Amino acid sequence: MTASDWKKIFKQLNAKPAVKEKFLKHCKPKERKTGIAVKKCERCGRFGAHINSYGLNLCRHCFREIATEIGFKKYS
Repeated sequence: MTASDWKKIFKQLNAKPAVKEKFLKHCKPKERKTGIAVKKCERCGRFGAHINSYGLNLCRHCFREIATEIGFKKYS
């Protein structure tokens, strides 16, 4: 189970409080302090190609889509 999958399961368990409580006790992954799962794109949730400069916390794909809206200019 990847870091993003357990959140999908958590949405399904909202209807079953007893099962949700058991899931939180035994199956929820721990919060990571180091590694690839710490840095995640705030827009799409992707782990790879992370741009942390200027406090952006975006992957390169999302950055290219919204760079002009944020105020970055492309120099050619």
